[in-house]
Amino acid sequence: MRYLIVYLIGALFGTGIAFSGMANPAKVLNFFDVMGPFDLSLLLVMVGALSVAIPGYALIFRKRNKPVFTGEFVLPKAKLVDAKLVGGSATFGIGWGIAGFCPGAAIPALGLGHSSAFIFVAALLVGIAIARFATRVEFFTASRQAS
Repeated sequence: MRYLIVYLIGALFGTGIAFSGMANPAKVLNFFDVMGPFDLSLLLVMVGALSVAIPGYALIFRKRNKPVFTGEFVLPKAKLVDAKLVGGSATFGIGWGIAGFCPGAAIPALGLGHSSAFIFVAALLVGIAIARFATRVEFFTASRQAS
């Protein structure tokens, strides 16, 4: 049952991304191009998503002590803004601005047959592998820099 619900939620998200046009990298890139063919549709999609998500989260956390399929809500406990967080955020933003895809939109774009989505997802997987390797060898930690 859990996997069915996860599948349905993913299918709903992917359908929303496809219908909103956010699987088309040109729409996203036009949002970032304020001097060219500027397109506000990405902002409208974000506002629409937040207008559903914020009240939804508030209702869930007020009404439920735990999620349906696990024992507790898993929320980030770290509040530290460190180099890994800033670097990851910058990398995400730069990649989104260059490619016009974020990971959430690239997966539905694969299903729509956008050839650039295949290149993006391949690069995404390589980037994840590099980040995991770099983290494993403590490439970004202070203990490595101190030695």
